[in-house]
Amino acid sequence: MRRKKSGEALEWIELSVPEVRRLLHAVGESEEQQARRLHWSHFRRQRQARAQRLQVLRRARQAPAVSGDPPAPLRLLGVAALTDEHWEQLRPLLPPQKPQTGRPAVDHRLVVEGMLWVVRTGSSWRELPKRFGPWSTVFSRYQRWCKEGIWTRILQILLLPEATFASSA
Repeated sequence: MRRKKSGEALEWIELSVPEVRRLLHAVGESEEQQARRLHWSHFRRQRQARAQRLQVLRRARQAPAVSGDPPAPLRLLGVAALTDEHWEQLRPLLPPQKPQTGRPAVDHRLVVEGMLWVVRTGSSWRELPKRFGPWSTVFSRYQRWCKEGIWTRILQILLLPEATFASSA
């Protein structure tokens, strides 16, 4: 039985089947056996709580600390930022934005920008900032577009030299 913070109402905690079974066994035992059972139960709970605390600490040491803000994307040579001009060239390559049935799709431009963010930063897909939509959506479209050859065509458009030089020779 537990008291609420106000101290007025009492709250009953339901016993589990194993707890009821242990209580029934304890009723027919001698006081010495009941004391031994109580000591063992107390010892076991302490050990489990300590093991759980240590497991949490072990996991915290193994996992790197993740900051709230993702790192700013690095500008790698060769991969241009997605400008409006580039987007107008890419849009015809992509499948229709709105599916005929089902849930509306995440905007293709955001997805392409998310893919480019991963390419520029070298980060994992799971580190993709929320502004690009769910990482799983961006990753699944990336895989699909790679299979269909769309991603190769996107990169060809983005990697075209900005200015072409004519030789006078």
